Amino acid sequence: MDEIQKQMEYSNQIKKENQGKNLKYHILTMGCQLNENDSEKISGMLEEMGYSLTQELKEADLVVFNTCCVRENAEDKLFGKIGEIKKNKEKKDVILAIGGCMMQEKHIIEKLHQSYPFVDILFGTHTLHKLPENIYQAIQSHKKVEDILNIDGEIYEGLPIKRTSNIKASVTIMYGCNNFCSYCIVPYVRGRERSRKKEDIVKEIEQLAKEGYKEVTLLGQNVNSYDGGNGYGFADLLKDVNKIEGIERIRFVSPHPKDFTDEVIEAIAECDKVCKLIHLPLQSGSSKMLKLMNRKYTKEQYLNLVDKMKKRIPNVVFSTDIIVGFAGEEEADFEDTLDVVRQVQFEQVYMFIYSIRVGTPGEKMENQVPEETKHERFNRLKELVEGQMEQNNKKYIGTIQKVLVEGKSKNNDTMLSGRTDSNKVVVFEGKEEWIDKMIPLKIVSEHMWYLKGEKYEL
Repeated sequence: MDEIQKQMEYSNQIKKENQGKNLKYHILTMGCQLNENDSEKISGMLEEMGYSLTQELKEADLVVFNTCCVRENAEDKLFGKIGEIKKNKEKKDVILAIGGCMMQEKHIIEKLHQSYPFVDILFGTHTLHKLPENIYQAIQSHKKVEDILNIDGEIYEGLPIKRTSNIKASVTIMYGCNNFCSYCIVPYVRGRERSRKKEDIVKEIEQLAKEGYKEVTLLGQNVNSYDGGNGYGFADLLKDVNKIEGIERIRFVSPHPKDFTDEVIEAIAECDKVCKLIHLPLQSGSSKMLKLMNRKYTKEQYLNLVDKMKKRIPNVVFSTDIIVGFAGEEEADFEDTLDVVRQVQFEQVYMFIYSIRVGTPGEKMENQVPEETKHERFNRLKELVEGQMEQNNKKYIGTIQKVLVEGKSKNNDTMLSGRTDSNKVVVFEGKEEWIDKMIPLKIVSEHMWYLKGEKYEL
């Protein structure tokens, strides 16, 4: 019996026991899109067991925290939420399962054992597929289940999945990372790079197209080092996904600048469905800091890559990640970062204040930047980025944009909301039947965090 079939049997046994009980589950997802994709798989497995989703923590009979360890505040959030669950567990029999990246960190597991003995299930990034078995054991034995591997896990296909959208889907193409940036814990908790078979990826996206999905985002810690075997790389995968009928938009995150080949640039230029917004993580504009971060490129190489893409890909725009205040960052280094931001004119910038991650080389580095300095620099970067955003938004006014309509606006349910090819939020008046469709809109005004549009008849 293969592993997934075995887990399906555990699911079926739990479903029989849950029949007629109207049991509910709640998931708290922390971190990146890979974690969100994992949570969709967790949802799929739990629904197969007969649980139904609730957004209210107090209503849940089973709670799953899917953790992230990229930033320190995620730990504070987790331990705060566990405290809430303790109160719930005192009132009724709630199963608490904690999984994800944080569970691969030894000091976190030790703290959970010492301070939170009432947690029922601990599972790591390599044992997600075994959640049915772990829940079954917890129900039967009433003892803590710990299922964490410290070796790279296998790739299991065929897990059930419950997606959060009817038109946009994330598809993981590879797991793990080989880069070992000195600030980052990910390679230690997600393991080394393992690529899915190209046939499995294409089959999954073809099925999504049949179900009416219009947009897919290809996910990986470093997508442009995807290796499908026999010389088949990320550029080839983009071309194959571009051929799938029904899919109208293709995005991908995250590539690494050092692995951005000419073949991938050509594929982006040639494939009409691949969005021309490229997420290109910078982290720092200082060559000195990039070396300390073990990023394997310089400021000049990054700017040359951007220039090459601007020349080859019509209408290309960029988003990026920037870390402020990594160990050893001096004022001149920070000015280099501001210089790159001024030159590239990013469409979106995800900014982070550096926090030390236990177990990374960055933890042991000297010359840690004072918190006050980090926050002062962060505010200066934010001011520059927001000023650029206002200028970038103005170039959209009067243009016709294809917008994938996602639903009602979060802030005004009399309006609809969707996103452009360049991932800009557009709010507009419209009919409910437009939801889940791609429509042309004329952009009439900009409002910093969103654009305002009107239906345009082609």
